[in-house]
Amino acid sequence: MGLEAIQAAAAERVGPDAGYAGAVTPEEAWRLLSEDPNAVLVDVRTQPEWMFVGVADLGGVAAELVCVEWQVFPAMSEDPDFAEKVAARGVTPDKTAIFICRSGNRSASAARAMTAAGVARCYNLIDGFEGVLDGERHRGARGGWKAMGLPWVQG
Repeated sequence: MGLEAIQAAAAERVGPDAGYAGAVTPEEAWRLLSEDPNAVLVDVRTQPEWMFVGVADLGGVAAELVCVEWQVFPAMSEDPDFAEKVAARGVTPDKTAIFICRSGNRSASAARAMTAAGVARCYNLIDGFEGVLDGERHRGARGGWKAMGLPWVQG
């Protein structure tokens, strides 16, 4: 599947009223990060999550990992300066920005915010870094970046 096909499938998953370009699977995100020279992965989790759960390892591709909290720990209130902080880290309107959080909820909100700030190609990563809860209410084994075997490192 080429980059245009990935982008079209991502747009179909969310529909025209999502407020961002689309939703990508972890594998599709990896392809975009590997093949789109303007792609960047924006991790919107909290600093403790980056440190204790881990982060995507983009060492094998040219894409950059940008970590900016959508909700500031420990209060978990949305950062009113989020868009400015992300832009200051080089996420400009010409970028393909893939947003990732633990499960895909915060990152969808962040993708909407950055779309409103002028970045047209914002994608939410389905199931996030840790994936969905399994039968024992644990994350990390079903869906998400880690469970799909994509590269990551402990913070």
